[in-house]
Amino acid sequence: MRQGFDNDKYIALQADNIRKRIAQFGGKLYLEFGGKLFDDYHASRVLPGFQPDTKFRMLESMRQDVEIVIAINANHIEKAKMRGDLGITYDEDVLRLIDVFRSRGFHVGSVVLTQYAGQPAADVYRRRLAQLGVTCYLHYPIPGYPHDIERIVSDDGYGRNDYVETSRPLVVVTAPGPGSGKLATCLSQLYHEHQRGIKAGYAKYETFPIWNLPLNHPVNIAYEAATVDLDDANIIDPFHLEAHGETTVNYNRDVEAFPVLKAMMERIMGESPYQSPTDMGVNMAGYAISDDDACRDAAKMEIVRRYFTAAEQLKRTSTGEEQVERLRSIMQRAGVDENLSPARAAALRKEELTRAPAGAMVLPDGRVVTGKTGVLMGAASALLMNALKAVTGVDAELPVIDDANIEPICTLKTEHLHSTNRRLHSDETLIALSITSASDPTAAKVIAGLKQLRGCDAFFSVIVSPTDEATYRKLGINVCCEPKYERVSLYHK
Repeated sequence: MRQGFDNDKYIALQADNIRKRIAQFGGKLYLEFGGKLFDDYHASRVLPGFQPDTKFRMLESMRQDVEIVIAINANHIEKAKMRGDLGITYDEDVLRLIDVFRSRGFHVGSVVLTQYAGQPAADVYRRRLAQLGVTCYLHYPIPGYPHDIERIVSDDGYGRNDYVETSRPLVVVTAPGPGSGKLATCLSQLYHEHQRGIKAGYAKYETFPIWNLPLNHPVNIAYEAATVDLDDANIIDPFHLEAHGETTVNYNRDVEAFPVLKAMMERIMGESPYQSPTDMGVNMAGYAISDDDACRDAAKMEIVRRYFTAAEQLKRTSTGEEQVERLRSIMQRAGVDENLSPARAAALRKEELTRAPAGAMVLPDGRVVTGKTGVLMGAASALLMNALKAVTGVDAELPVIDDANIEPICTLKTEHLHSTNRRLHSDETLIALSITSASDPTAAKVIAGLKQLRGCDAFFSVIVSPTDEATYRKLGINVCCEPKYERVSLYHK
């Protein structure tokens, strides 16, 4: 895969910039951490070379100075809000985050329940945190937020919130998802710190949009595609242009909120340290791009993936038509269409020839392999096996798994597990391949090729099963599906 991002350079630049921002405020900084912290797969796709845990590794380089505070909206607990990518609720994800941080040697200071108004589920969660030995603080709704500055920055506003006890120079405020109250937590802390005569500052760490790339750079357009459900857009930061005469890119919500945020900081600190939303950021990702063309190509592919994901969701649920249409518009802006990946044409052609669902994958060297639905394997399984044979140099016609070993699994599925589909899913195929590899060197060679498929693009002529899609994603293979089902039916598992 072409690399376009210098990961090591980024970690060094980013850590150094954050240290400078800590020093700017006299040794204490509340850093609002946006986006995914240690599983940022979007960034790794559009900036090839960026590792999903890069931001986490950057923090590790200054771990002794870092304290973690996790914010969660009490209303999200009450409504059992889910993380779609992980399939767990926000309150469970907070516990997951604490475990991950602690396992890497970070100090997790506390959890802040924002927007707390006596929600029963939030009270249950508070007791659970107490039993687990996790310190919990409460922040309350403020009437007139965010426009009634006088009330917000007063004893009746931020002053009502619990003061979060912290002990490190860098306090990273993160959350399980958007709308959790990270910014309000940071500003509340600034109010309390300054009331106590303690110097402290605020900054924001968001990877996208990348402020020093052009507005219509594919990497920034890809971020719009990724957040199309929010109906937001990247825009030129007018405050930065006016204050500094420099054209930079920011998100429209941050630009719209800046006057209010600036007024709050002026009220808290006497004067605002920032003249624009861009000033608040510390992101250095743009300086670590080593091959702009590679990043442009990767971002364009991501935009198309986002389109097919939305189209598939529309087919599944009959909702999201506006998102699909907006993504069509975004593709036009980026100069791409549905046929950008050669895997799509290959999969559709294979389906036409075999009259059955098919798939195709672009390998690291640019070759395209296909897989068709058979008697014992589905298209996803067949494609995975063919791709593994191709990258390991094994003859495509050589049967690596004996049919006699597959048949008992098919029988188990239908006769004992009552499945209507006897063909092997991709995870079942990998298990069969693993068992075979214990006694067959060729099978062992084939399964060793899995790492070579990470980052490859696969396309299927129909919507594949959630099991197959999940297996591909775990392997790091990007999956797109034509938005249609294999058969006409009202109910699809």
